[in-house]
Amino acid sequence: MKKYVLAAFMFLWLLPAVFGQSNYNDFYDKSAAINKTGMYVLGGWAIANIATGAIGWSNIGGATMRFHQMNLFWNTVNLSIAGFALYNYLQTNAAGLTPDEILQAHRKTENLYLINAGLDVLYVGTGFYLKHLSSKKPKKEDLLLGYGNSIILQGAFLFVFDAVMWGIQRNNRLEYIDNLQLSVAGDTGIFQFGIILPF
Repeated sequence: MKKYVLAAFMFLWLLPAVFGQSNYNDFYDKSAAINKTGMYVLGGWAIANIATGAIGWSNIGGATMRFHQMNLFWNTVNLSIAGFALYNYLQTNAAGLTPDEILQAHRKTENLYLINAGLDVLYVGTGFYLKHLSSKKPKKEDLLLGYGNSIILQGAFLFVFDAVMWGIQRNNRLEYIDNLQLSVAGDTGIFQFGIILPF
């Protein structure tokens, strides 16, 4: 009888470590997959804008040329950001991260999308300001109007992108937290069992 009690105790001792780790790994994998998809979307937008920007810059004049010119410049940065982020995801090994580190990294990314959405509003405002200035500076009208329209477009796209990514990642985190949670508390070896039930 004592052997069965000991075996049951050992099972309960090991279960949270195994289940909890799998749960955190699944959460990390889903979070990383969402971010990768987002970076592919951003990279695709950037490539399309660079291609059309190069054509428009070389074949069209006036404010439209400046519009395409800024689209090309702006999306060179977007493509660099997407490429750098995708490279980092390839280099990151989730097996070396603790559950707390995984959750903290997710929260940082989630907050980054939210902060960027705020910056995107400033970009759009800057674009409208440049358009306003174009009517007061005839010598730079094409430049200011074209750049202004481009920054409005890019800022609006990025606002939608960042807001959607923030919303998806936030829902991912809340869904994870709402699930059954089993864990072993640090080095203390204390068994913890918790269930969150929505009412």
